Amino acid sequence: MPFLGQDWRSPGWRWVKTEDGWKRCEPFSPALQDGRNQLNDISHAVILTGDDEDEEIYSTEDCGFAAKKRKKDHFGTDSQCFYHEKWIYVHKESTRERHGYCTLGEAFNRLDFSSAIQDIRRFNYVVKLLQLIAKSQLTSLSGAAQKNYFNILDKIVRKVMEDQYNPRLIKDLLQDLSSTLCILIRGVGKSVLVGNINIWMCRLETVLLWQQQLKNLQMNKHVNNGLTLSDLPLHMLNNILYRFSDGWDIITLGQVTPTLYMLSEDRQLWKKLCQYHFAEKQFCRHLILTEKGHIDWKLMYFALQKYYPIKEQYGDTLHFCRHCSILFWKDTGHPCTASDPNTCLMPVSPQHFIDLFQF
Repeated sequence: MPFLGQDWRSPGWRWVKTEDGWKRCEPFSPALQDGRNQLNDISHAVILTGDDEDEEIYSTEDCGFAAKKRKKDHFGTDSQCFYHEKWIYVHKESTRERHGYCTLGEAFNRLDFSSAIQDIRRFNYVVKLLQLIAKSQLTSLSGAAQKNYFNILDKIVRKVMEDQYNPRLIKDLLQDLSSTLCILIRGVGKSVLVGNINIWMCRLETVLLWQQQLKNLQMNKHVNNGLTLSDLPLHMLNNILYRFSDGWDIITLGQVTPTLYMLSEDRQLWKKLCQYHFAEKQFCRHLILTEKGHIDWKLMYFALQKYYPIKEQYGDTLHFCRHCSILFWKDTGHPCTASDPNTCLMPVSPQHFIDLFQF
């Protein structure tokens, strides 16, 4: 006898019973067969070890059960259908036209973040959003949104391993995520977790594996007989450094050659960076002087960074239309009904994206 839901507009699905539980059958979806093939390749033994090699987090008998749960988690990640919409309505209450409200997990599922990470302009934006969710909003996501979250994170790690783009940013994300997962697992029962505890343990194991892979990442040395960065004149190298908005990027570039190191230690460069991110009142509260009595702007930057947020720069961000309450990527456009659409648009930072769904 088929199950009839309360929503009569639902297209309905066909469900089949397997060894791992009930699965939704989509006869025209190639993802179903791909999910089954991946199940055959997943290991049947999962063992997590901490810093002490002699200490096991859970026993081998539990590993088999966790691996079985892991199959279901991986299967759901690939077979779950997610919207890839260009824009979504952000409504916080029910109206005569729209019932319910839009949650953080729903917005995360419906907006096309999976394709956004392939765009270099949006990559840092998506990674920063994932990091903020990992710090404070992970448990507020629905089960489907959590699967989508780790699916996108898996694509990001694979992308970094392939093209070696900005691994430091991903390491920071995984560090925050692993800390959050450890706290949630240790405090099980104190907080509400969507899903079985074994699924969360498997997710922690996956994050630790990603961290190890990035730790062992070897940067490929590009062989180029043409013009290199070292061949540029000093004033051009200096202009490149002055365009950086992150102090760690300046330090990293300064490690390439002795010339770049000399330019990266310029006091004026770090002074401009501090003035860009922080106000003068903040300077007075955390003055750091050298032995000669001069302000050490480099140390000042990293000291101020601990107390105040720095300005964020992204090549492309989500935008919000205040007239239509629509959230969208800038270059995709949206059906705005205002007489002058440009007056009601505002860029949405990763933190503002989360704040939009705080009811």
